[in-house]
Amino acid sequence: MGGQNGWGICHAHGAQSVRVGGGRIEWGSHRPTLFASTRRRQLITLVGMRLPSALRERGIDRVHAWSIPMTTRFRGITERDGLLLHGPAGWAEFSPFWDYDAAESAAWLRAALTDAAEERPTPLREEIEVNATIPVVPAVLAHRIATVGGARTAKIKVADPGSTLAEDAERIEAVRDAMGPGARLRIDANAAWTLEEALEALPVLERAAGGLEYAEQPCAALEDLAALRRALDIPIAADESVRRAEDPLLVARAEAADLLVMKVQPLGGVQRCLELAEQAGLPVVVSSALESSVGLSAGLALAAALPELPHACGLATGTLLTGDLVAEPLRAAEGCCPLAAPSRRRSCWTVTPPVRSSPPAGSSGSRTVPRSSDQAPAARRPAVRR
Repeated sequence: MGGQNGWGICHAHGAQSVRVGGGRIEWGSHRPTLFASTRRRQLITLVGMRLPSALRERGIDRVHAWSIPMTTRFRGITERDGLLLHGPAGWAEFSPFWDYDAAESAAWLRAALTDAAEERPTPLREEIEVNATIPVVPAVLAHRIATVGGARTAKIKVADPGSTLAEDAERIEAVRDAMGPGARLRIDANAAWTLEEALEALPVLERAAGGLEYAEQPCAALEDLAALRRALDIPIAADESVRRAEDPLLVARAEAADLLVMKVQPLGGVQRCLELAEQAGLPVVVSSALESSVGLSAGLALAAALPELPHACGLATGTLLTGDLVAEPLRAAEGCCPLAAPSRRRSCWTVTPPVRSSPPAGSSGSRTVPRSSDQAPAARRPAVRR
C-alpha cells in the first residue's frame, strides 16, 4: 500500500493473500473511506475494506488498510503499511512486510485475530523501560536521535550495505557521547555478517561503544552465533533466528544466544510469546516490528506480562513514522512507556492529522473522520506506542 497520486490510494500487490481456516483473506481490492494528511510528503492513508467472510466468522466486524511514510529509510523501507482488525476485544494490527510470503505472514495474522478476540494478560508492571532506536544515519543525526525520549539504552543499527565499518563505529561513538558513560548500548546487524566479518567487526564496535550490552543477530546461521559466543566476550541476542525460524526454540537449545528478542506479530501473539519465553529459559527483550501504536500496544502487553524483564525493550519506534493512526500516539518519556487503562482498546479514536477537505476525483473517500467505533483505533490496552 502506498501513495501514488498525492492521496495515497493503496495499490494491490498482486494476489497477496493468507488463508484463514477454510477461507482466504485477500487485500488489493478495497473501498476508500478516509484519507488524512498533515503535509504533502507526510501522508497517512486509512482505507475501509470489504470484510471477508472468513474474518466475519472469527468475530471480526471491521477491517481498515493503512499506510504511513517513515521519517527515514529503515529496514530498507520508506513506508509502513498494514491492516487494522476490529473484534470483540478491540482493535488489532496485522502488518507483515511485503517481502514475506503467505506462509510466513500467517503467524502475523494469527496474532492479530487473537488480539482482536481475546483479552490480554494481566500486567505485572505499570511501565516499560524502552531503548532509543538509531537507524543507519550520519553520526550527527544519530547524536540528536539518541537524546529523544530520555532513554538510557540505545539500539544502533549497523552492517547496512550502504555503511562502512568505520561509519558504524562513528555512529556508535556519537550515541555514546550523546547519552553518556552510564548508558547501555546494543547493536543490531540483522544477520548481515559472515562469521569472519562478525569476528572482525564486533571488537571494533565494542571499543567504539565503550562496551556493548549485547550484539543482536550478528550472523544468520546458528552455528555462527554459537561460535561467536565462544570466541568473544560479548552477549549475543537472537532475533531473526527466533521470529523467522520454523522452531523458535532451536536457538536456545543450540546455546547460540544469551537472550532472545521477541516480536508479538511474527511469533503468533502475546500468549504464544509468553509460552515460548517460558520454554526457552532465557532473558527476553520485547521489540516491535515497526508497527503503528495499535501494534505497539500489543508489544507493551507482552513486556508487561513477562515474569522478568531485565532489559529495556525496543517499543519506542513510533517516532520512526511520520504520523500514527491514533489520537494519542504511544510515546516514551524519561525512557519509559506507561501502560494505559484496558478500556482504551475499545474506545473511539480519531486519526491524528486533519482530514483533507475533499477526496480525490472518482473516490468514495469520506470527507470527515467517523465519530463512532467505526473510526480508526488508537493504542489498545497497554497504551504506549516501536
